[in-house]
Amino acid sequence: MARASTAAEGRPAPAHRAAVIGDPIAHSLSPLLHRAAYEGLGLADWSYEALQVAPGELAALVGSLRAGAQEGPVWAGLSVTMPHKQAIMPMLDVIDPLAQAVGVVNTVVAQRSGTGPALLAGFNTDVAGISAALSEARGSSASSAPGGPAAALAADGEAPAPSALVLGSGATACSALAALPELGARSITVAARRHAGPGRALVAAHRMGLEIQALTWRPGDPASDSAVAEAAASADLVVSTLPAGAADTLAAPITQALAHRGGARDGAVLLDVVYVPWPTALASAWSAAGGAIAPGWLMLLHQAVAQVRLMTGRSPEAGAMREALIGALATR
Repeated sequence: MARASTAAEGRPAPAHRAAVIGDPIAHSLSPLLHRAAYEGLGLADWSYEALQVAPGELAALVGSLRAGAQEGPVWAGLSVTMPHKQAIMPMLDVIDPLAQAVGVVNTVVAQRSGTGPALLAGFNTDVAGISAALSEARGSSASSAPGGPAAALAADGEAPAPSALVLGSGATACSALAALPELGARSITVAARRHAGPGRALVAAHRMGLEIQALTWRPGDPASDSAVAEAAASADLVVSTLPAGAADTLAAPITQALAHRGGARDGAVLLDVVYVPWPTALASAWSAAGGAIAPGWLMLLHQAVAQVRLMTGRSPEAGAMREALIGALATR
């Protein structure tokens, strides 16, 4: 049975209900972001909580989301995190084409007409979150670099297509593969322990018509770490989709690889999806070599903005959400 990790006290009974689900979920900052958005929009009758949902409990929760409206708050939608981003897809009624191509759903919207059962629609806002986070970091880097954005232009006056490296091959890596072409990336390498199997980035790339290079990575093996570090040092965009600590073995070899090149490439950006603890060893090594950083919380912010828009039909004030998130991270 789903368990709420937080409970609202002293508030009037809400008319609309939303939640983030995962296992584990206690660390999630999604409630803080969505509640800040509701406050800014004046949606006093909306609630948002974190629900611990084990894999065996997912179907029952989806059933309650679909059920006809009863007394009390009506389900509006879910934010979906690991390990449910792919498992939830067969349980939904309709899936947005982008989420279908990526093979990952991180947002479910309960669409209702009257009090009858809801139609459950799945979306992917991780792609938007990754794209916006990288774009923001690239923009900041370009504006502060000597010569500005024009300094990166090739001899023909056009900026060369950026190359990219994705660390990991799971659900978030699949979303990264959809986001990187939006930023102009044409050459994309995926470094991971395993590439084969359903739900992996290689399969998602095939669905999206992308050609990627698969690099088998054995973290902790010096030769393998060095090969991945060289790939990172030569890339314009690096996205680590790995959990906290999983990329730590790359910090030293990346420091060495970047030192041999005289530092990070002009305009090179690393997005590390981890936001606690921060900075990660990987982010510290990249930043020390002069590379721009897109912290994981920036992706979290931008994907949440898109989620709120989908669930409420209104555009939230991103600035208020950003302030709330930065304030919460400062105390962790």
